[in-house]
Amino acid sequence: MSFQNIKGQDKTLELLKEYIKKDNLQGGYLFTGPEGVGKKITAKETAKVINCMEVAFDACDTCISCKKINKGTHPDVHIFEEEDSEIKIEYIRQLKKEMWLKPYEAKKKVFIIDNSHRLNYSSSSALLKILEEPSSDTLIILVSSKPSLLFRTIVSRCKTLKFSAFKRAELEGILKNDYQLDDARAHFLAYFSEGRLGFALRLKEANIFKKRDETIDKFCFFSGRRPQDLFAENKEEAAVSLNILVSWFRDIYMIKAGLPQQELINLDRAQDLLKTMNRFSYLQLNEILNTVSSSALYLEQNINLKLLFSNLWKTLSL
Repeated sequence: MSFQNIKGQDKTLELLKEYIKKDNLQGGYLFTGPEGVGKKITAKETAKVINCMEVAFDACDTCISCKKINKGTHPDVHIFEEEDSEIKIEYIRQLKKEMWLKPYEAKKKVFIIDNSHRLNYSSSSALLKILEEPSSDTLIILVSSKPSLLFRTIVSRCKTLKFSAFKRAELEGILKNDYQLDDARAHFLAYFSEGRLGFALRLKEANIFKKRDETIDKFCFFSGRRPQDLFAENKEEAAVSLNILVSWFRDIYMIKAGLPQQELINLDRAQDLLKTMNRFSYLQLNEILNTVSSSALYLEQNINLKLLFSNLWKTLSL
């Protein structure tokens, strides 16, 4: 892979290439934007580009350096990924220790901190000190979809590069032309992912289409359902179910309002949406959407899943 294969971020990549050409990549950089738009991939590609042994200003993917970075075995490129827990000070202390050692093989050491908004107070304070006095042969890339949660002083000491999502219709075309998806699946993924290519591809691999139909049928069409039928087994499954429900009741609201069907997320199930729209008033739809959206927020606070879905059951039983 190279910068040429990262889609939809042309302006950001042009700016990044300028920094590379001027040999101006050092200290801290902050890659921000929605989840699934290519921030972490670009950070990894940047590490490859500045250390590639064969090609100038891009990555060859064939030299020893590129291969090691791809495999995660390069001694001078460190990628820290934390999905759910906070990033503790021990990692930043290790980063500081590694930073002041000379590179073993690379032209420049690279430290990539994914989900950097998970830095806690102590680790943030330690990182701030590092960014105030960066090593000349070290690059630190913070990746975050929630930069507002970072210390302002950390953000101010980083060069910020912003990544954006595709327009939904544009992503739909890419999914059809580049990934050979049929019209229905390409449309659903493009709209459900809100234009985020990486997120759309992860959903495709997870067979979101089957999960979508099972969730909608269980929550909205199975007359014999019981509260316990709605429970999700884990937080991740619950989050997917809630997002699907938001998309479904949002579509019903749009149909009732007379908006174009082409803007529906679940366009392939338009007939089911039409059949059910008269079951709900605007007031009921507002209540349902508010409850489902609130449930998603409670989920981040580790609320008991049985309690969450019991409350959701009561709202859906209007």
